[in-house]
Amino acid sequence: MPAPAPRAADTLPSSWPTVARTLVLLTALISVLLTAFAWPSVRSHVHDVPIAVAGPPAAVKQVSAALGQRLPDGFAIAEVADTAAAERLIRDREVYGAIDVSSGTPQVITASAAGAAVAQTLQGVAAGLDQAQAQGAGKTSPVRDLVALPADDPRGAGLAAGALPLVMGGLLAALLLTRLVRGTARQVAGALAFAITGGLAVAAILQFWLGSLAGSYLANTGAIALAIAATSVSIIGLASLLGYAGFGIGAVTMMLIGNPLSGTSTAPEMLPGWSGTLGQLLPPGAGGQLLRSTAFFDGHGSTHSVLVLTAWLGFGVALCLAGGLPQRKRRPAAASAENSASAENAVTQPSR
Repeated sequence: MPAPAPRAADTLPSSWPTVARTLVLLTALISVLLTAFAWPSVRSHVHDVPIAVAGPPAAVKQVSAALGQRLPDGFAIAEVADTAAAERLIRDREVYGAIDVSSGTPQVITASAAGAAVAQTLQGVAAGLDQAQAQGAGKTSPVRDLVALPADDPRGAGLAAGALPLVMGGLLAALLLTRLVRGTARQVAGALAFAITGGLAVAAILQFWLGSLAGSYLANTGAIALAIAATSVSIIGLASLLGYAGFGIGAVTMMLIGNPLSGTSTAPEMLPGWSGTLGQLLPPGAGGQLLRSTAFFDGHGSTHSVLVLTAWLGFGVALCLAGGLPQRKRRPAAASAENSASAENAVTQPSR
């Protein structure tokens, strides 16, 4: 049978207004992409970063005043009595670092594993402390990295670069499963299975090959798997309920909002305004912070991240259940209609 000839309208060039509308759409898209990824980095600065100041009350007040003059509203200061208390807060991920004046000479305690950018900022503060304490020229306050990044990746480049592949992995899993696998339950099962296998693979690459992670391999795998599962299942749920529009909403939320505002490469407190707080309520930001906790802090400070990721995972499952209700209602109706048609045919069919 010969193929139908193409319609004349299909072979004609598009009109110039169509080309113009396409150009406007592409320009808007690239502007949105640039804004989403560049704005948080360009406007990044230190504000309300939690740190501790340890020492006698008079010395602590003096250091706090010096910090306020050097970086107004830059730090949220927790005053503690001694070095041990400051170190405990750092290891529990309640603060990013500390300034210890308990011995008279200021000492800066950092935790580059919690955020290399914050650690560098605290190192820069050390120079200002020398002048505040009137130590004289040529002297610098010692800096001690209490929770350091691995020697194979001292800048934390692997952890920062791994944030985007984790988001892309969840998006691709949702895309392929919704296109290639029929049945929402099977799609969710596939997403959960991929979260495990993907978590095992990504953790192995980051920890054993690149040397970007420390800590327990299984704990790191669990953190990565939970982040992938929260991303992929929530998008599958949106697609189940809203179709292509749901997938688009999920992709924009995770890719254009969640990833740039995750704070994985710097710290959530360094992002402009409210964006850091918003980023920690989305899977990319919560997943990045959870991985830092499991890799370098024995899981301390992970409660918020686990709750956020679990909530997104449950949200996705709930959407899948809601999206499957119309299908379950249609099946009995279709079966009843088919049975009625069969019975009617049997009645009207002439007997032989």
